Amino acid sequence: MSEDCIDVLIPTCNRAAALAVTLTALASQTARNLRIVVSDQSDGEGAAASAEVRAVLRYLAARGVPVDMLRHLPRRGMAEQRAFLLAQVAAPWCLFLDDDVIIESDLIERLAHTMRQQRCGFVGSALHGLSHRHDCRPHQQAIEFWEGQVEPELVAPGGSAWERHHLHSAANLFHVQAQLGIGRDATRPYRVAWIGGCVLFDTAKLRAAGGFDFWKELPPEHCGEDVLAQLRVMARSGGCGIIPSGAYHMELPTTVVSRRVDAPRVLL
Repeated sequence: MSEDCIDVLIPTCNRAAALAVTLTALASQTARNLRIVVSDQSDGEGAAASAEVRAVLRYLAARGVPVDMLRHLPRRGMAEQRAFLLAQVAAPWCLFLDDDVIIESDLIERLAHTMRQQRCGFVGSALHGLSHRHDCRPHQQAIEFWEGQVEPELVAPGGSAWERHHLHSAANLFHVQAQLGIGRDATRPYRVAWIGGCVLFDTAKLRAAGGFDFWKELPPEHCGEDVLAQLRVMARSGGCGIIPSGAYHMELPTTVVSRRVDAPRVLL
């Protein structure tokens, strides 16, 4: 299979309207050779019963973008949900995309371009929360660019590199990219603690790091499974974020209510 092929993986639960918006953004991507796989744990008939989702699925079909809408029950936690999605992947690269994210039309192409350049384990786009567009927080806007190739890093909760996560709060990254005047034609990689919501993995490197197989070691109610997987990939193969980001959070209430068990703090 061509290196340009990307499987886009979307876990969803009871967010049909948001999912429809996310899928619509995928329909307009400049990147080609995409396949979308949705793992649906919604109540009732599922997201595909929504008129909005059905409309976008027809649009995607007309655009020649294949979509697998899979019902995946019972719910056994987000790590198991992501493990199920990873098991469906046939492409060399896979993009984990949350069901409440809007992405710019060239974003997947830019992520793939950076992956080809860096040959690392993952490249991600942090999510802008534009309700904070006028909430400027200079004390949280430190950014460390990668100069040269992205390399493996050990990042753990409580370490100095862990503090990088503040850059992804609110609209901090949005403010930084505006201040620096970095255009989409000059995308740059930077160091991260982790990235939530929009991460392109080298499929083989994610699997080599264990993927999300640790789901069996967690109770169904947990959080941080995406963080733990990224930390393990970063330790072996490196990972980075890109600026400008091009990903926007819909800022809906979380569907992961219980956060008592945080995967990286429990299992790292």
